[in-house]
Amino acid sequence: MNQRALAAEFIGTFMLMSSVLGAAFYAFAAPAGPAGILGVAISIGLTVMTLAYSIGHISGAHFNPAVTLGLVAGGRFNAGNAVGYIVAQCVGAIAACAFFALLGNTPTTFAANGYDALSMMGFGLISVFLIETVLTAFFLIVIIGATSKRAPAGFAPIAIGLALTAIHIIAIPVSNASVNPARSLGSALFAGTAALSQVWLFWVAPILGAVIGGTIARWLQEEGTA
Repeated sequence: MNQRALAAEFIGTFMLMSSVLGAAFYAFAAPAGPAGILGVAISIGLTVMTLAYSIGHISGAHFNPAVTLGLVAGGRFNAGNAVGYIVAQCVGAIAACAFFALLGNTPTTFAANGYDALSMMGFGLISVFLIETVLTAFFLIVIIGATSKRAPAGFAPIAIGLALTAIHIIAIPVSNASVNPARSLGSALFAGTAALSQVWLFWVAPILGAVIGGTIARWLQEEGTA
């Protein structure tokens, strides 16, 4: 196992989680005016884009267990390395949550994902499951397509960052936008019983969507294992 790759996944997931929490906790109530949903979406999109450019060559810039497993399904990543990546991602997300808990002024929900009372607009389990599955599938199609050898060189981080921005604009009102099991686990651990009781959905739906998206993208791109 490449230790530098695992370190890059930890750092990248820490920063991805921080981009969500920092915008969600503080930008909504900043004295100069709330950034709102757009602020959170732009924050995470820019963060992932810059991380992909800066450390993507070290680990592939997954920062997300669903992405790792979707890339396995898409023939882009060795399944034998998946467990190490997922552990590094989860530890990075939890470490970021602990950092913000230390900073303070955090809401009791800790930006957790959820349905019913934990959904901004009160969406139920089925609606949240569907949006998390579909949008994660879309995300994997973008990732695999943008990093294809036939795609324009050098633009993949931009496409991926913009796709994640769009996903958050769409999904924050519904599920608080996960598409990332590590992100959901981190928040749930600090949010309490209600969020923890629902975190299973934010592992099952994104991973299901990622495998579907990875499989579709592999067929679309007609590429074998890299």
